[in-house]
Amino acid sequence: MFAIGNSLRDARLRQGLDFPQVELATKIRAKYLRAIEEEQFDILPAETYVKGFLRTYADYLGLDGQLYVDEYESRFVVEDLDASARRTIPRRSHERSFERRAILLALVGITALAALVIVAWRFGGSSPSAPSVLPQQSAQLSPQLRFSGQGTYIEIRRGAATGSVLYAGTLRAGESNIVSGKRFWILLRHPNRLHLTLNGKAVSLPARKTLRVIVTPSNTVLAPAG
Repeated sequence: MFAIGNSLRDARLRQGLDFPQVELATKIRAKYLRAIEEEQFDILPAETYVKGFLRTYADYLGLDGQLYVDEYESRFVVEDLDASARRTIPRRSHERSFERRAILLALVGITALAALVIVAWRFGGSSPSAPSVLPQQSAQLSPQLRFSGQGTYIEIRRGAATGSVLYAGTLRAGESNIVSGKRFWILLRHPNRLHLTLNGKAVSLPARKTLRVIVTPSNTVLAPAG
């Protein structure tokens, strides 16, 4: 057992991140991020949101999101399931009645459809020809950015600093990831062990502890801060 909220808060502070930055990257509202760190899960809209937010927040910080979901379920979900079961009991008879009516209507619909098919077969002459299927066009492959390393924090957005987040987290040894697109805005911290390629071609980066770059199939340029 470990403290979910304190662990996430410590990871965020180690990376020098504040709530507005995390909200922009994860699309999770700051008040929900704060509630997660304080383990006030009743503030979140529903249990499914709690699990999704936990996994997304932990993964963004370079942690194991599933581990945090499992810890939450082991500590908080049992009581909720018992309460849900108690609320379900009075509704069972009504639900069974609704299911019987739905089954009856489905049988009536199937019978009517079968009758229409028989009438069409008897009076419609030759059997209808099978619809022609057009060959599916193969999708054009987008450029692929592959990255691996150890200890490097990397945040990749589509197009620009305000674009959608394609990846965010701290790389672990042996981890290799791929994202697709035509233009990438990338934030790097401690990239000394980072290996970055675009369509199999190595991307060269300046020797700095923190970098913001824009990478396209044609070139790599330093991006303005922000």
